[in-house]
Amino acid sequence: MAALLAAIPYARFLGITAERKGNELTTVLPFSEHLIGNIWLPALHGGVIGAFLEITATVQLLFDTQCERLPKTIDISIDYLRSGRAAETYGRAVVTKHGRRVANVRAEIWQEERAKPIAAAHGHFLLTPV
Repeated sequence: MAALLAAIPYARFLGITAERKGNELTTVLPFSEHLIGNIWLPALHGGVIGAFLEITATVQLLFDTQCERLPKTIDISIDYLRSGRAAETYGRAVVTKHGRRVANVRAEIWQEERAKPIAAAHGHFLLTPV
């Protein structure tokens, strides 16, 4: 997974890593000052949150499927649930439907408590089968 994330320029810029424990994959976004969008709170930039959700969903798809290339995002909807503070952020995704060419994925990210997500996303991705 480290090589995959290193191949995605924006994932490298954000510093995203992935941890595998058993059959679960958790993405990690370490806090850095350049990720702040609102300096008065301080809070993570909404674009960083959206990108982290999309990368989490993509990495989960690659973990679960046999794709030749990175899945292409068809569409993604993001629910911003609470402010992302200046702290390490974690993400998990679930492939809710997997067809031959299209997959549906639901992703959530949280900071200190998984039961209190800061954002969630639902996306459709175009797959390139093996």
